[in-house]
Amino acid sequence: MRAAKTYRCKTTLIAAACVLLAACSTFRNGFPNHPQAPSLEDPARPSTDSKAMYLDLIRQMQQQGAYYASLAHIDAFRLRYGDPPELQRLQGDALRETGQGEAAAKVYQGMLHGPQAAAAWHGLGLIAANDQRYAEAEKNLRQATQLEPINVTYLNDLGYARLTAGNVAAAHQPLAEAAELEPANTKVVSNLALWASLQGDDAQADAIMQRANLPAATRDAVRKLAMQMHLQQLRSDTAATGSASGDKAALNAPAQGIPATLLDRLGNPPATGGQP
Repeated sequence: MRAAKTYRCKTTLIAAACVLLAACSTFRNGFPNHPQAPSLEDPARPSTDSKAMYLDLIRQMQQQGAYYASLAHIDAFRLRYGDPPELQRLQGDALRETGQGEAAAKVYQGMLHGPQAAAAWHGLGLIAANDQRYAEAEKNLRQATQLEPINVTYLNDLGYARLTAGNVAAAHQPLAEAAELEPANTKVVSNLALWASLQGDDAQADAIMQRANLPAATRDAVRKLAMQMHLQQLRSDTAATGSASGDKAALNAPAQGIPATLLDRLGNPPATGGQP
């Protein structure tokens, strides 16, 4: 009987030790351990699970804004697992977000006839928008939406590109589609409000933002951008006609660059090659 009790006691202690070891694998010095990339030194043949896990890790890095780190891991992934189409897209996005537009464009152009073609056209559109080549941006983004008609990101960016190109009327359809697909999407609602303001309907713009319960800072950013875009269009129209009429104070105001994307105008400037 005593032996049986001793055995049960040892079993309990072993189980408790296993629990502690498991906890130590999750936390170290009071802080959670972050997931590590699969080891490249493993001589065993890489498994499908580890490949998918590594690709997901790279996606998470980019979602957190760690684009430079993701580029290093993209190179490591390619050495280990090859060069699948999604990895090419992730590389193009990382290059674009780190200000390497020319290199990103080459990656995207190599994807135009593959399964990531829509993403490639979208990336090329964002590069053109960042360079203020709005007509080219609109063309590329339209191609992306034709390949993926219900992609809210593509529809939203197409609408914004049309707004920046001065084609306000044509911007309504993609923005309205995006808003109905994702009515709680702050980026889409902001652009729809911007469209209403550029149409001259500030009351509708305010109503759109109020229904979505947008914060005051976002509402102010939308109104400020609407004024910037209106002044820029006024300058363009005056320069094209050679007319001296119009609001002279507005025409003589310092020109300000229109943000390439919604994120830029809400306080996230485009990345440059010198900053992560």
